[in-house]
Amino acid sequence: MSDLSFRALELAVAALEQGLEEHEQYPQLLTVRDGVIQRFEITMDVSRQILIRVLKETFGYEEASAKKDTFREAAKMGLIADAEAWLGHVTARNQTSHTYDSVIAAQVFAHIPSFLPDARDLLKRLAKHAA
Repeated sequence: MSDLSFRALELAVAALEQGLEEHEQYPQLLTVRDGVIQRFEITMDVSRQILIRVLKETFGYEEASAKKDTFREAAKMGLIADAEAWLGHVTARNQTSHTYDSVIAAQVFAHIPSFLPDARDLLKRLAKHAA
């Protein structure tokens, strides 16, 4: 796995962390909240893409299987701690197309702090597998 780069995920997690910090400074600005939601969406997408690639290239999964059960298979391989938590993140990510709805946007935004530790943990686990 040493030829795989996790830099995109590192940058996405850092951007999400920065967005949450900015929201703490400017909680009244909906544009900042919406930016955090966008960064969550990107971080989720990058996480899933990297996991699919690792499952295929390192563990020999077929692409269809890797895509269909990405988080369950990643948990089996020790790449993530809790598949159910990640499936909850996927559910929140899938709601981001409805962020024009203020109630849904608030729900997704409220979910994001529970995602960040899992994203950080994924980076640590990927680094261990790459070593």
